[in-house]
Amino acid sequence: MDKVVNCFKKRPDAVARLICFPWAGGGSIHYARWGNVLSSSVEVLAVKLPGRESRAKEPFFENMQQIVDEVISVLLPLLKEKPFALFGHSFGAFTSFAVADALKKIHNVEPVHIFLSGASAPYSETRIKTPKRSDLSDEDFLKWLISIGGTPPELLANPEVLKLFLPALKADLHVVENYRWADSCLSPLFSCPVTCFDGKDDIPHDLQAWKDITSGDFTIKMFHGSHFYLKDSGNEKIILDYVTKHLETSEMDYL
Repeated sequence: MDKVVNCFKKRPDAVARLICFPWAGGGSIHYARWGNVLSSSVEVLAVKLPGRESRAKEPFFENMQQIVDEVISVLLPLLKEKPFALFGHSFGAFTSFAVADALKKIHNVEPVHIFLSGASAPYSETRIKTPKRSDLSDEDFLKWLISIGGTPPELLANPEVLKLFLPALKADLHVVENYRWADSCLSPLFSCPVTCFDGKDDIPHDLQAWKDITSGDFTIKMFHGSHFYLKDSGNEKIILDYVTKHLETSEMDYL
């Protein structure tokens, strides 16, 4: 499991688990450290994808199904043990949804909450009409990435380091661009609450379209900042407090 999941703080007595999925080109560290910050009631598992961190020598995944199959094969026994929630930002929002979709349809296992950030629903018109960018040259891809604010600020400050991240960024974007939700019937798939987060200064996302996936509560929370608004310490604290509160109360619903 350690190959696929990063867990800084193992909490066998936690009431719930939070499974986090990286943004495009991202690793697991940002979310794994949440395990040191959140209360002892929540255990954080951050997904590690091939082509980065300790898996740097492995080839990138080429499609969403590969991500879904690997994550579920490793995590399914844990997800049946106790309540869990999914969190994903941008590319991670799509992977969390794809994993949740497969868990529900194939294994009849459902999260107690789905937290989706910085992304339109995959079946929304906004997403479907988005031009494909992963085949651009590195130079043009970088220009586009900078223009939409889709680059972590610490990478922008170091262009040489940024070039090293481009292959992972483009590989993940290729996965998203070719991901199509197979279910054309938009009857609610889940009954759990779904919360969408986004930055007020980011490019507009069709967050409202995510409401169609659940018959449960649906909430949108907006934050000051652009695409990487969640890296701001103030915003992060609000998000973590919100997530903790909902996971701690979800145990009662689960039981």
